[in-house]
Parts: sequence; structure tokens; C-alpha cells
Amino acid sequence: MSIAAETSKSSRLLRRIIAPAAFCLACLAAIALAVGFSVGIGDMPIPLSSTYSAITNKLGWTSIELNRIHEAVIWDYRLSRALVAVFCGAGLALCGAIMQAMLRNPLAEPYVLGISAGASTGAVAVAILGVGAGAVSMSAGAFAGAFAAFLFVALLSNGARGGADRTILAGVATSQLFNAATSYVVTTSGNAQQARDVMFWLLGSFGGVRWPEFVLVSVVVGCGLVACLFYARVLDAFAFGDEAASSLGVDVGRTRVILFALTAVMTATIVSMVGAIGFVGLVVPHATRFVVGPQHARLMPACAITGAIFMVLADIASRTLIPQQVLPIGVVTALVGVPFFSIILYKLQRTS
Repeated sequence: MSIAAETSKSSRLLRRIIAPAAFCLACLAAIALAVGFSVGIGDMPIPLSSTYSAITNKLGWTSIELNRIHEAVIWDYRLSRALVAVFCGAGLALCGAIMQAMLRNPLAEPYVLGISAGASTGAVAVAILGVGAGAVSMSAGAFAGAFAAFLFVALLSNGARGGADRTILAGVATSQLFNAATSYVVTTSGNAQQARDVMFWLLGSFGGVRWPEFVLVSVVVGCGLVACLFYARVLDAFAFGDEAASSLGVDVGRTRVILFALTAVMTATIVSMVGAIGFVGLVVPHATRFVVGPQHARLMPACAITGAIFMVLADIASRTLIPQQVLPIGVVTALVGVPFFSIILYKLQRTS
């Protein structure tokens, strides 16, 4: 009898180890497949085998002869673009899950703190007004504007003492202020083509990202995910309200500031690189909860994986929906996100 019990215990322990490992491998395979298809699609189609050979050649695993043009396109343009899309999607989805838990609002998303609006103002200040006299890039201006917006929200919401409702209202006010500033600069610009290019960038574009952007966004999002996992139980406590979390020993004010700052860093980094891409941080967390449940220890990694795949597929769609033309990523995510979010709201209404 004890042998049977010991065998059952060992099998359960084995399943607990194998199941997560198998899930992680399946997710990595799905992301790798999506990246491979993304690299192969474009004006110059590249077979998946060539992409694999180019990567293994670069890593020193193989020495397969490849078309030099294909290899240059893969490494100098498409692979870095696809990998940046992976981490941008993961970061936005992760930020959305955190914001919805912290604010206890199902409509909360990464841009609720006005970060996108601030980044837009910073970008147009550099590109159109010439702030920095050429020494500051548009991405750097967007990052500075995003953090200016975050600090303004912190000031309006009274920092750590501000509640969830006050933070949302402060975010709305900040978004309106910075959006008005951006609109004023763009509409009064004398260079119509420059204003058009800036507006296209603000709607989201992976066209200008390369390996330096990949290194930065991978470090920021990777560190953000690890840091957020330490707060998984705290985020579960926030689901019952600030008072309940405080009664469980959570320093509500300090935790809110840390997590808001963490989401601000990730969002500002992403927006400064690729512009504002909506609906990823709003839709992906809701869709993921239907699969893995509300516990944040499972929800946050699942959101990162789902957001990564979703963003890569959106990038593919942006390059293939209209021949010889690239759509802004924000347009594609909105076209997919609005119907999908409507379905989620309908299901929530039926279950409530």
C-alpha cells in the first residue's frame, strides 16, 4: 500500500515538472514559428529553411551556403523587426494585466496613465519643433515625454496616497493635455510631409527598429517580467481591493508606485521605439484569463507569450493586407481588437 502511495506521489511530482516544461517548449516553438513566418514574408519571399540556416550560421552552429541577399535581408531588417515585435507585444500585454489588477478596472490598459500621449508630444517636439537641435533622436524625445506624463499623473493623483479612481482620472486629464499639445504642434507645422511621417509613426511602426532596439526592449521587458512575478501574490490581493490588500500586510501605496513606475518604464520604452499600439494591453489579458485563470503567477507569463505571438501576427498582417503598402500596426491591432473585445464583453455579460 505504501509502495502504491509512493508511486502515486512520484507520478504527481513528475507531472508537475513535465507539464510546465512541455508548456514552455510549446510556447517557444509557437513564437519561433511565428517569427520564422514573419521573416519570410515580404516583397522578397524567403523560405523558412533559409531563415533557419541564416540563424544557425550566425550562431556558428552550421556553415551552409546561402543567398547573400537573403542573408542580408534576414539579419539587417526582418529578424530584428520580428524579435522587437515579440518583446513589444509581450511588454504591452504584461503592462495591461498589471494595470487592470492595480486599478481593478477591466478597461485599464498601458496607456491609461497618459504615457502614450506624453510620448507623442515628446516625439513631435523633436521631429517638428527641433527640440534638442539635432542632438536628440525622436525616440529619446518620446521617452522623455512619456516620463513627463507619468510624473504629471503622479502629481495629480497625489503619488502613493492616490487611489485607483483618482489615478484613472489623472491619467485621462494628462492624456487630454498632451494630446492637445501634440495636435497643436502637428496642425501648425509648416511641413506637411514631416507631419504626415510623424503621425504614421505615432500609429505604430516597426519599420525603423534594428538590433540596438531589440537589445534594449528585450532587457527592459525581460527584467520587467521577472520583477512583476515577485509581485504576483500582491496583485492577487489587489483583486479584493486596497483595504483587503492592506489587511494582508501589503504596503498599498509603496507597491502601487513601484508597479506603476515599472509599467511606465516598459510602456515608455516601447512607445519611444514603435509608437502607440493600442488594444494589445487591453484585449490580451482578458483573452488569456479565459485560458489560464486570474492567478497572476500564471497569468503574467501567459500574457507575455500571447501578446508576443499576437504582435508578430499583427506585423505580418500590416505588410500583407494591402499589396505594396505597409499599414500602421495600431490600425491592424484596432481592426482585430475591437471585434475581439466585443466578444469578450458579450461573454462577460452572459456569465455575470
